[in-house]
This record gives sequence, structure tokens and C-alpha cells, in this order.
Amino acid sequence: MYSFILVVHIILAILIIALVLVQQGKGAEAGASFGGGGAATVFGASGAGNFLTRLTAIFTALFFVTSLTLAVFAKKQTTDAYTLKSVQTTTTAPASSSETSSNAPKTTE
Repeated sequence: MYSFILVVHIILAILIIALVLVQQGKGAEAGASFGGGGAATVFGASGAGNFLTRLTAIFTALFFVTSLTLAVFAKKQTTDAYTLKSVQTTTTAPASSSETSSNAPKTTE
């Protein structure tokens, strides 16, 4: 799951860069980059700017979501790495022996 989201994140980043570079600034004419004939373009007279702007906004929102998801995954990995769940505890029973130490006082029964 982590690898899939990472790949989607990288693809979105590349698409956002491409869309931003294709768009014209506010001062430039929108039809200039699509051959000049504003009404004859695929998007209509002013549709290209709006379409690219909306597409950029959608990709940016998806990029934001994938960024947050990757941050949650990274936090989970570091939390799991620093917990003591992976440490195995062994319980040892106290040694029960009927013998006493050689230095212990002798008991008479």
C-alpha cells in the first residue's frame, strides 16, 4: 500500500509540474498557446484556462491527500520501531532447591 501511494504521489507531482508549465500567465492570451483560434479550440474560447486551472486544483488536492497519507505511514513506522513490542521477555522461575549453602547454619530436626 505504501509503495502504491508513493508512486501515485510522484506521478501527481510530475503532472502538476507539467500543468503549471503549460498554463499561460494572467497577462498572456490563453488562445496563443493553442494555435490562436479561440473558438475553434477543443475547450472553447475561454475553456482551456478554466479546464487547466481546475485540473491543476484537483491534482494539487490529490497531492495533498497523498502527502498526508505518506506522513501517517511514516509516523506509524517510526512509532513501531521505537516500541518495546519487538523485545521478547523471558520469565525465569526462582531456583527452588532443597540444598542449602555450605555456610548456612545447620538445622537440627
